[in-house]
Amino acid sequence: ETLIHTKRIVPKYALTAKLTAKMMRSWMRAALDAYGDSIPEILPWPIRKRQGLIDRQTAINEIHFPTSEEYRLAAQKRLAFDEFFLLSLGMELKKNHKTSQRGIPFRIDVGGTSGPDLEHGPTHRYPSSLLRQFLDSLPFELTGAQKRVFNEIRKDMQSSKVMNRLLQGDVGSGKTVVAAMALLVAIQNGYQGALMVPTEILAEQHYNTLSELLTPLGLNVVLLKSDLPKASREAALTAIADGTAHLIVGTQALIQDGVDFHKLGLAITDEQHRFGVMQRATLRHKGQMPDVLVMTATPIPRTLSLTLYGDLNLSVIDELPPGRKKIETTWVKENERQKLYAKLEREVRRGKQAYLVYPLVEESEKLEELKAATSMAEHFQNDVFPHLRVGLLHGQMKAAEKQETMAQFKARQIDILVATTVIEVGIDVPNATLMVIEHAERFGLAQLHQLRGRVGRGRDASACYLVATPKTDDAYRRVQVMVRTNNGFEIAEEDLSIRGPGEFFGTRQSGIPNFKIANILKDANVLEAAKKEAARVVKADAKLNAPEHQLLKHLLQTSMRAVLKMASIG
Repeated sequence: ETLIHTKRIVPKYALTAKLTAKMMRSWMRAALDAYGDSIPEILPWPIRKRQGLIDRQTAINEIHFPTSEEYRLAAQKRLAFDEFFLLSLGMELKKNHKTSQRGIPFRIDVGGTSGPDLEHGPTHRYPSSLLRQFLDSLPFELTGAQKRVFNEIRKDMQSSKVMNRLLQGDVGSGKTVVAAMALLVAIQNGYQGALMVPTEILAEQHYNTLSELLTPLGLNVVLLKSDLPKASREAALTAIADGTAHLIVGTQALIQDGVDFHKLGLAITDEQHRFGVMQRATLRHKGQMPDVLVMTATPIPRTLSLTLYGDLNLSVIDELPPGRKKIETTWVKENERQKLYAKLEREVRRGKQAYLVYPLVEESEKLEELKAATSMAEHFQNDVFPHLRVGLLHGQMKAAEKQETMAQFKARQIDILVATTVIEVGIDVPNATLMVIEHAERFGLAQLHQLRGRVGRGRDASACYLVATPKTDDAYRRVQVMVRTNNGFEIAEEDLSIRGPGEFFGTRQSGIPNFKIANILKDANVLEAAKKEAARVVKADAKLNAPEHQLLKHLLQTSMRAVLKMASIG
């Protein structure tokens, strides 16, 4: 009895007031003595040999009662591998099931060799008709990353299998242009395209951008959102149903009853982490096995994408357009505020515009030290910049008011726009060159990076000022990261490190597995190895019918039913 409590490495368990560590160790020792020999091995021997893993029975004994530090680490590696492997196996089976479904083999006509090429070779013959006209109309050259990613999407769409692809890229990397190219492939083949976004202001922005790009090609782009006047809504629904709407941009209004597509061929979801699994599935079911493309506003760390989106093929636009200037980011202390206001006024005098972002819409009793957007907009207009035009934008305004304010800002009728995070994504005003974020320590890194990305969209140098008084180490670290780098991929990794996987998207994400041993930050190499082994198993035995896979199959069908609800393993 004494030997399990002293003179050895002892485990730490989660305890309660009446449950002691000594009691837990005694019970665990008794359980292992009685049933330890019955612990089944779930991994086939070739996998254990390739990965240098100890057997499961030894691992469970050693994690509770390590005979040495070396064996404790070996046990931890083995059990972390098991958790990652089971999840990866489930994801691989989902992916295999999806890609085995028969989809639409889109035909892509091939034209001449003039104009922008889609490969790196100079004589590549790119698609003709709508896509060719679109490429010829672009006032810029596609980046190498855009060409590579579109070719990945194009190959999926030409296949007779359904496309399920995740597209991610940094702020300003040109995801919308690539999405437009994919939509044109569907439209050129007589199908409709749909783009679903989480907010009305983002829907408006995408609608305006895509209308500018595609209307000159003779295409009808339709906007569908909840607050449309009755006559406009009925006209939109009719166009969607009879096929005269080629591309439909909208919010969750797209998946409501009564929205019937004539022939949906490509369903795109933007900022997809804001939608639930069922919402994304409902959009897909509006058509007969349409291709699916999901996009993220900012990069997702690789380890997180493997655990959350391992059932999707991944495309990454990892290059910004040439000539895009770095946004200089500065941490502003409270006592430097007057200097900041002077800079802001000078920028406006040069004919430029600015954003001032606040974390709250109205004053709050709990956080009364925070400056709310509504009161500060009045303060700036009346006291600080009485000779400038100050506007206000926040999420609680009516949709028509928000649209009017954004239209005025775009038309340069507003010099300084005081706003909340409603401007976080989708806003594109090239003349805005200065972003001021108040109480920056209260924002997450992904939000800060997105907000900063609202400037630097034109040819002029832009700047971002973080007015912050960090009171925690994490808050200080976030500000330092923003000042140090503009790279969204680096920022995403830092954000994951600071917040942990469960809070990466701002609220606890139900799809993130609750691992007992594995840690996606510390065990990234183990996750990569487990992913490769899972893919190897599914490639060789997609139904898990082999004798050595029966226990794995049973575990997946019981303990991981939620992960596998879209999959079929026989």
